[in-house]
Amino acid sequence: MNIDFDKMGGLVPAIIQDANTRVVLMLGFMNKEAYEKTQQTGKVTFWSRTRQTLWTKGETSGNFLELVSMAVDCDNDTLLVKAIPHGPTCHTGTDTCWGESNTGLPASSLQESPLSFLSELQDFIERRHEEMPEGSYTTRLFRDGVNKMAQKLGEEALETVIEATNGTNEQLVYEAGDMLYHLLVLLTSKGLRIEDIATELQKRHDPNWDAKRRQQKADGTLK
Repeated sequence: MNIDFDKMGGLVPAIIQDANTRVVLMLGFMNKEAYEKTQQTGKVTFWSRTRQTLWTKGETSGNFLELVSMAVDCDNDTLLVKAIPHGPTCHTGTDTCWGESNTGLPASSLQESPLSFLSELQDFIERRHEEMPEGSYTTRLFRDGVNKMAQKLGEEALETVIEATNGTNEQLVYEAGDMLYHLLVLLTSKGLRIEDIATELQKRHDPNWDAKRRQQKADGTLK
């Protein structure tokens, strides 16, 4: 990527956009070192013009911006950084530095069911599996191996059960989201897709499925 850091004395503006909702979260500045550290760690890093030092968003608050992609504009002097925010982006506690709520749907899903986002999310997880960027939680899951991934999925499933039996609907949805995310990671590690699960359930929706299943069992052809 050809970036003209010289035009503004070593800095370029970096527009941060939520990779899923396409909401603009903040504007920062990067020098070459900040750009390279962002690529290396997978966490968005800026150059602080007031402190004259590098700073990784979230290094004190824990509200990191997990890198998805970076692109330079037609003049090679402005970056568009797509990221996944972990917590509020603004230091004031709001989702964006303009006080807006980050509640948009993915741009490609505006005319579709939100369920289609599951496929987009697995696309992102597959990119993580291919690139294995440092500092990424998903990368750490893949490096831990299938046994640890399965164990983590079991833990998330247990937390989901606890919320279902002795919690709130809001927390149930939250924990179920964690469980589903870890299931997608496990499926990806095995070369499977969420669509494979949907296909299996679609087969079972056939009113004759149970009879076919029993016949296959009787014939010894059930795999």
